[in-house]
Amino acid sequence: MENVIELRELTKTYGARRGLSGLNLEVRAGEVFGYLGPNGAGKSTTIRLLLDLIRPTGGTVTVLGLDPRADGVALRRRVGYLAGDFVCDGRQNVRGYLRFLAALRGGVPQERIDDLADRLGLDQTTKVKKLSKGNRQKFGLVQAFMHTPELLILDEPSSGLDPLVQQTFLDLVAEAAGNGQTVFMSSHIMSEVEAVADRVGIIRDGLLVALDTVDNLRAGTVRDIEVTFESPVPAGAFSSLPGADRLSLDEAGTTLTGQVAGSPDALIKALALHTVTGLRATEPALEELFQSYYETAEDAPRTVPAQAV
Repeated sequence: MENVIELRELTKTYGARRGLSGLNLEVRAGEVFGYLGPNGAGKSTTIRLLLDLIRPTGGTVTVLGLDPRADGVALRRRVGYLAGDFVCDGRQNVRGYLRFLAALRGGVPQERIDDLADRLGLDQTTKVKKLSKGNRQKFGLVQAFMHTPELLILDEPSSGLDPLVQQTFLDLVAEAAGNGQTVFMSSHIMSEVEAVADRVGIIRDGLLVALDTVDNLRAGTVRDIEVTFESPVPAGAFSSLPGADRLSLDEAGTTLTGQVAGSPDALIKALALHTVTGLRATEPALEELFQSYYETAEDAPRTVPAQAV
């Protein structure tokens, strides 16, 4: 199977509010696909349509060659799903609940469950109803990964996880991809998707505004910078740099501020000619990245064909 997910002119409206607008997208077998966008962009709506948790207003959805509405039971056997608002409740402990879910999926070796729980730091003796937000998320990851599904659909999967567990989660995604599984992962954290994804789709206001490889997307990243110098720097010291109009020196000539798009190599070489006493470079919020990434293409079509990359 070449494509695991195929969306054609997918549209979803909620009364007067539009959730998705003619979305065209293909996710290939064996790839990790990152689905980026700010909260409310349409990420969760897309995922719920993939699993027939909600119904489209228009267009078609095919997952693993199946129609989610007509073949829902057969499809869910082959999918691991973690909802963005994952909820689990019950009087039993984590081990008992996971064994119950494993039985529903045809059985999962206890060793597999124990290994995932240990790696994520999930205590299986804890009562499910007493799990904290972070531990509920760990529980959700175990139940999604444990049966080694053909397709993993993960909605904001690292929400509530501490940095060490986030890295373990990324390791699990990389291992799944190495095992030939396909991963569709939504997030508003660009660095998380960059770490594991083969391709990235960016959605904004229900529209797919970019579809590209991680390397190409990273090349367009805009960073906010602030540099301080030991002594005043000539006013035109950085005027020949690409994107120099985004940079400015203060009146004293000792502080450079602004933005750098793409590789910072040229800026670093220019800075090396002066004595730098401080350097700060931060990636802007995702919403700012969208604005800078597309500010030169506001008049271009706002949908990206599925075959673009």
